Amino acid sequence: MEKPPAIVANGLTRRFGDLTAVDSLDLEVRAGEVLGFLGHNGAGKTTTVRLLNGVLTATAGSARVLGLDPAVDGAELRRRTGVLTETPSVDERLTASENLNIYAELYGVSENTIHKRVAGLLDMFQLADRANDRVSGFSRGMKQRLALARALLHQPELLFLDEPTSGLDPVSTRQVHTLIRELSRNGGHTVFLCTHNLEEAQRLCDRVAVLEQGRVVALGTPTELAHNLGQGVRLELETAPGSVAAALEVLAAFRDARDVSQTDGHPRLTLALPVRDNIPQLVSNLVAADVPLYRITPQEPTLEDVYFALHENKES
Repeated sequence: MEKPPAIVANGLTRRFGDLTAVDSLDLEVRAGEVLGFLGHNGAGKTTTVRLLNGVLTATAGSARVLGLDPAVDGAELRRRTGVLTETPSVDERLTASENLNIYAELYGVSENTIHKRVAGLLDMFQLADRANDRVSGFSRGMKQRLALARALLHQPELLFLDEPTSGLDPVSTRQVHTLIRELSRNGGHTVFLCTHNLEEAQRLCDRVAVLEQGRVVALGTPTELAHNLGQGVRLELETAPGSVAAALEVLAAFRDARDVSQTDGHPRLTLALPVRDNIPQLVSNLVAADVPLYRITPQEPTLEDVYFALHENKES
């Protein structure tokens, strides 16, 4: 039986005086998925997270998160969600272990399991050897790992992560990526990932929502968004050095080919096609013209391509 959505927002709006931070936002997040929430600074990402956790009340519209109304059931909801803010908010006067123990008690973690849970998370985030050190002596990356460990203390059903790998070294970043995948794929957790890192979003997210001026202007997989924007597919093909001119002639005659170019000094050509379905006919035309093909590689639009295309469309 399919689970109900983890988040449903309908016309969700929040104004601060004359500023509309979140503007009639409609959004549905499926249970168990990793949703990337993308947008420039000031697009409304943080305000949305606060609304969905009941920290702020909406000016208009409504939301249901894990079946609860954040505006009414905020305290209960926050016991079932975990939040990691972009700036690690840990108490630097306390040790790593003390930070986690205090929050475990606040979250209502059973006294019988607090020690085991804290020790396990410190070990997971490679902080066990610094468990009794004051956080004031930690690097930014260590503070970030500690804050993420704190967000997981009460085993939340829904995680809100704001730039979770900010300040982390490559090894720690890879560990966080693995953890996010495991939480979603194996643990059934829903992850609401706010990030500026488009490569990270493409690697981790089942779907992405692009936010512009408080509104979701696009929602779907990167491939779906590229198709909707008419981004098509880019191809790279390699032929024999003596066949480049013939290949270029075929491509020039192929109605759907565009942005054809040759890599300087190499028998490699790149071009764009509206859809993948054009590829077989293009290959057939090249073969019919006795152009040898050593390699042909489709290159789907990246999330970065989609994001900037959306931004350009918004400005035009």
